Parts: sequence; structure tokens; C-alpha cells
Amino acid sequence: MSVSHASIHPVEDPTTTDGGNNNAPRVRMKDIQGMPGTKGGLALRLSQFIFAVTALSVMASTSDFPSVTAFTYLVVAASLQCLWSLCLAIVDIYALLVMRSLQNYRIVIAFAVGDGIASTLTFAAACASAGITVLINNDLDSCADNHCLQFETATAMAFISWFSALPSFLLNFWSLASR
Repeated sequence: MSVSHASIHPVEDPTTTDGGNNNAPRVRMKDIQGMPGTKGGLALRLSQFIFAVTALSVMASTSDFPSVTAFTYLVVAASLQCLWSLCLAIVDIYALLVMRSLQNYRIVIAFAVGDGIASTLTFAAACASAGITVLINNDLDSCADNHCLQFETATAMAFISWFSALPSFLLNFWSLASR
């Protein structure tokens, strides 16, 4: 039986030409666009923020949103999504400016848990608001008495905010699972 044996070949450390000054920023292969600390991650955070602010401002501009619990829940969830996305966008901007990777295990756990909570709340609020909007528009036929266009716009913006929050959560969760 012929079995091949692995041979070990030592590899020398390449010498540096700049006198040992090794301050170049490190780039990992695991820094996929969309993860924290990347330009794609910043773009996702800013889009989450913009769509959540739009949903919040459109819904809050109506005078009768507090009368429906689902619409009030949408305002609260959109506010939470705005705050979370803005804070993480600031962290992403800082990480990009100082050229640091945000792949610390504890930071990724915090991002994954926060993204999971914020995206779940936003999705649930958008679904509840969509249900009430369909009830008002189709079943009760009372759109003339209500602000159906604003309700539908705010609900659509909340769904779009969730669609942009979902990749952030999935990438952070994947990063945790691949460790």
C-alpha cells in the first residue's frame, strides 16, 4: 500500500523594504460589502435610516394615526429603526475614516442582535399597518374619511426599510455562524 507523506517546507518571512514600519491597514477576506465597517454597510445603514425616517414622518403627519394601535406601533418601530441605523451609520463612518475592521466577536454579536430586533419590529409593524390599511381601504370602504394614501406610503416605506435592514442582519448572523 503506497501512502504519500506530507512534507513540510519552511517558508521564510518576507523582508520589509520600509525598515520594519508595518502600519499598512489590514484588509481581511471576510470584509464583504454590506458588513459593518464597509462602504456597502454604510449604504445599507443610510438607506434603512432614510426609509424609516420617511415612514415615521409620513405617518406622524396624519392627525388620526394615534387612534389605531398598529399605526402607533409603526411610529415606534420606525423611530427605533431610525435611532439604531443612525448610530450604526456613525460607527461605520468612523470605522471607514480610521480604516478599522469591525469584526470583533462582541461587536458583531451586538450588531446581529440589534439588527435582528430592529428588523423584526419593523417588519411586524409594517405587516400590522398593511393589514389595517387593507381593512380601511377594501373592507370598510372608508378611505374618503381617512388618510389612506399616507397610511399606504408609510407602510410601504416601512417595508422598504425592512428590506434594507434584512441584509445587514443576515450578513452579521452569517459572520457569527462562520466563526
